Amino acid sequence: MTDTPQLPDIERDMTRRRVVVAGGAAVAAVGLGGALAVDAFADSATGTTGATAASTSEACYTLTSELTEGPYYIDADKLRQDVTEDQEGIPLTLTLKVIDSETCKPVRNAAVDIWHCNAVGIYSGYEEMGSGGGGPAPTGEPPSGTPTGTPTGEPPTGGPGGGGGGHAEPTDDDRFLRGTWHTDRHGHVTFKTVFPGWYQGRCIHIHVKVHVDGEWTDAGYEGGHACHTGQLFFDEKSVLLTTTVAPYSTNTTTRTTLDEDGIYPDNGHEGGLLHLKYDRKNIARGVRAHLTLGVDPSATNDGTGGGGGPQPTSSASPSASAS
Repeated sequence: MTDTPQLPDIERDMTRRRVVVAGGAAVAAVGLGGALAVDAFADSATGTTGATAASTSEACYTLTSELTEGPYYIDADKLRQDVTEDQEGIPLTLTLKVIDSETCKPVRNAAVDIWHCNAVGIYSGYEEMGSGGGGPAPTGEPPSGTPTGTPTGEPPTGGPGGGGGGHAEPTDDDRFLRGTWHTDRHGHVTFKTVFPGWYQGRCIHIHVKVHVDGEWTDAGYEGGHACHTGQLFFDEKSVLLTTTVAPYSTNTTTRTTLDEDGIYPDNGHEGGLLHLKYDRKNIARGVRAHLTLGVDPSATNDGTGGGGGPQPTSSASPSASAS
């Protein structure tokens, strides 16, 4: 049975959640991170791509890569698991497990934030910025199957997502595809959302923050600090399948691939690459994604210290052997 915090009416929407970052300067930890020690597989008989369930084969790694927060984090998210609101797109169920990278034990009652753009590249709260900071989201003929984007590093100041330029103040009151929920006693948290789209200069991704040492109250999650700020990524095979599905197919912005992205650390699941399961013949039916995040609960990583860009790619050694 899933543990829940002692918070009356936790499922109601909250208009404000305060998280006080403890300590002085943020620590921008650059490490190699953890993921479920399970292999994605292709089932030729059913045409699905997936991963085995978490089991005793789970391994513990040092740290999941710390990445930039980006300019469009809003500390006013709603306490909820379903962040979809009225957004169209391929249904996505995202399950994360948060573990202590030193002990491999689950981190219970942590507050986990996610936020990402919609199917045509727009972030809630910043709709005036459009797709990539350049006006309304483009529409028209479907993009070609072969991306032609070139590496651009971090997006320019004012562009959405995970790049530089510091924090941008919201321009509207919408909060779709944003939300906060707690981990259970096994360290798990699950969100329902849609598969993100793309915008200028970035590959498809989801932002994530993990807050610890705070308290769940009737006002939300109070105090504590952010021990992890990262981004979650999708392999190119799955992304290409989405480009033929509406409304993704209406987005004519040049798409940056995973390999071209200037923020993805290029270290696989340790850097945030998700395990995915979906029907390869009909991805529009929905996608299930999961990943284990190895964090240091005692550290402060709020993502504002300039993290991001390629990180060291040396192999991470499990601190607990996998069977």
